Amino acid sequence: MASTETRHVADWAVHSADAAGLPFIVVDKVQARLFVFDARGRLLGASAALLGSAAGDASVPGIGTRKLSTIRPDERTTPAGRFMASIDRSLAGEDILWVDYDAAIALHRVIATQPAERRLQRLESRAPADRRITYGCINVPVKFFEGVVAPAFRGAGGVVYVLPEGRSARETFGSYEVGAGSSIRR
Repeated sequence: MASTETRHVADWAVHSADAAGLPFIVVDKVQARLFVFDARGRLLGASAALLGSAAGDASVPGIGTRKLSTIRPDERTTPAGRFMASIDRSLAGEDILWVDYDAAIALHRVIATQPAERRLQRLESRAPADRRITYGCINVPVKFFEGVVAPAFRGAGGVVYVLPEGRSARETFGSYEVGAGSSIRR
């Protein structure tokens, strides 16, 4: 179920044409979920997501050039904002959706190579707090990435709206109420 803020941003993105005729994603950090829409605002899919372990809406300056081992727990945020995103390759050669290249934030398949982190189980948890574990990247189930995210963003890319935790969407995006009759086709 999409939160009020998720619906607000999705409706506004379509009504205002802010998504510029491209597919878009709304990431709800409070609920640790994301919603993928086509260019007309039709919902293509929704999923739980793993997000940065630290609360906050900004990336630490220069974090994208640092080694993971130097990133403190309080710096592991998924930044809020509007990002032009495109499918490209990671350093390991896998396709990922680059969200904020400078901050090294991507949306990608869940990485479950550290069993102690229980990332697959965390994705299944109903508690949003359980899904806060990454260094800032957004992780989704493999099938969801391959079946929904990658096909929607291949080619021209799209827009990713990451909802803030510490302020409103209106402050972050300059969004407005669309009014009666959502422009989102579900």
